[in-house]
Amino acid sequence: MADEAPLHSNNPIRFGIVGCAEVARKLARAMCLAPGVTLCAIGSRSIEKAEKFAALIGLSGTQVKLYGSYDQVLDDPCVDAVYLPLPTSLHTQWAVKAAHKKKHLLLEKPAALNVAELDRILEACQSNGVQFMDGTMWLHHPRTLKMKNLLSDSKTFGPINYIHSTSTMSVNPEFLETNIRVRPDLDALGALGDLGWYCIGAILWAKDYQLPSTVQALPDVTTNSAGVILSFTASFHWGISSNNSTATIHCSFFANSSMDLAISGSNASIHTKDFIIPYQEDWASFELSCGAQFADLHIGWNVIPEEVRVDCELPQEASMVKEFSRLVHGIARDGVQPNSKWPEISRKTQLVLDAVKKSIDRGCKLVQL
Repeated sequence: MADEAPLHSNNPIRFGIVGCAEVARKLARAMCLAPGVTLCAIGSRSIEKAEKFAALIGLSGTQVKLYGSYDQVLDDPCVDAVYLPLPTSLHTQWAVKAAHKKKHLLLEKPAALNVAELDRILEACQSNGVQFMDGTMWLHHPRTLKMKNLLSDSKTFGPINYIHSTSTMSVNPEFLETNIRVRPDLDALGALGDLGWYCIGAILWAKDYQLPSTVQALPDVTTNSAGVILSFTASFHWGISSNNSTATIHCSFFANSSMDLAISGSNASIHTKDFIIPYQEDWASFELSCGAQFADLHIGWNVIPEEVRVDCELPQEASMVKEFSRLVHGIARDGVQPNSKWPEISRKTQLVLDAVKKSIDRGCKLVQL
């Protein structure tokens, strides 16, 4: 059959979605927008759920294959890659299965409940020659690259001294009772996994993925009756070899929506208030302040932060799908090895997340990395 032909530059990467979580609607749209990609299969726990999801995204069974089980998606020879947005407790089981079926894996964050589980996933991907990437969309926005270029300019920005990041949302009582993100059997990491993944990833990104030497949760942790984390704050420190940098993060299900990332160097600072999900799809901005000082008599500042605007051709989730598919094309077409950058980023994020969890479990004690 024509749709079973080997991949080459003229063949789109054929995606299957395993699980019909709400976020999968966003990724299904991204697959329709990204060049060189097609959505060819949707699998849920029942055919009725798959049909309902397809209707929500404007597709029918004549446009995409609909399956009443996850295994059927993985067994479909026409599926090259899978997007897996299942609850975190199910990631290891189904991600390992997908890798063994030679399906390239785009895995929703948090990648796993702990680094031991993630290592099982990454080993399965490596041994089967498939590409792994977690679903951290903001890393693929052109604004992120623009900020990284500024951070890398040591003359303009100087050594990084301090990083602060927040990810908060104010939820309703129903969320706290029924949402999978507060259920220990589905997403036992709660706010640490759902929101903390972004903030931990952001401070590591700013530090070029150099792990901090120490991690400590602050004693303001809130959990539910099942012990799932609902709100927390943590601090991170890098030693003298990394300019004695410090970072703090705050994540909560009880505060007004925030997605702040502020990075201070010796000569400049950048600040964005929407780093996870930009206010607009087609552009995003951040504030850049260079050489800021107080004015005479401390009645103001000598400079006003500059707004740096970055336009984008695709929404960030479509850019992520495009980049993932480019890597898959290279493996299939040119025989290159899977790119190791993305699994390494995920593993370091998971390591630091585990350290925060260990600190919380030990009564907010200092944890050495």
